[in-house]
Amino acid sequence: MKIAAAQLTCVPGDVPVNIRQLAALAVQAREQGAELIVFPEFALTGYELDMMVDAPHLWVTADDARLDPLRAVGIACVVNGAVPTGGPRPAIGTFVHRADGELITTYLKQHLYENEQSVFVAGDRDGRFELGGLRFALGTCFDNHFPDLTARGAADGCRVHLASSLYGTGNGVHERATIYPGIAKDSNMYVVLANHVGPSGPWTGCGGAALWAPGGTLLTEADDHTTSVVLADVL
Repeated sequence: MKIAAAQLTCVPGDVPVNIRQLAALAVQAREQGAELIVFPEFALTGYELDMMVDAPHLWVTADDARLDPLRAVGIACVVNGAVPTGGPRPAIGTFVHRADGELITTYLKQHLYENEQSVFVAGDRDGRFELGGLRFALGTCFDNHFPDLTARGAADGCRVHLASSLYGTGNGVHERATIYPGIAKDSNMYVVLANHVGPSGPWTGCGGAALWAPGGTLLTEADDHTTSVVLADVL
């Protein structure tokens, strides 16, 4: 299976415009032979925490009609944003849709980072799904700093770990370059990282969307300044 990792600069709080950006990247990936594309954390809004407080219009459900342009592209998609929980605070949720647009699973970020804790509700279960004969695990940004989470995925038979993330310039460059090949080495899984590039809330994304092979060998990597997709084969 060929898998794509995306990086982009989101328009703050503009869900329809960002979905059009995601759909365009998904078309690029599909035309290059990818069967699955992974987008960054908060790809639907950018990392705009202040905007999301008491703002249900920025929260997206799995069947939200605004996602239709992305679901119609004809490639499986892993997309992240603020999602309603039935209470006053949303969660940071990842939807996985098949190429036909059908929902496969929803994962809620378990490890909330700093200010996220006052805006969102944490999830309480791991994310797993199967596609094309492969078993996948999900982790959202800070989740991936907890080895027990990735170890559980490997122990559950997952071959690929998908990470929707936001790493900025400065310390984020080092974290991006060490955490993810480390997961591939320690868990013996493929690792797929999607990241932001350019401004996103208080951060400036450092790009570098990438895929690593089991053992930690880098397969492909994007630059630090261009909206783009990178692809690699996963066996």
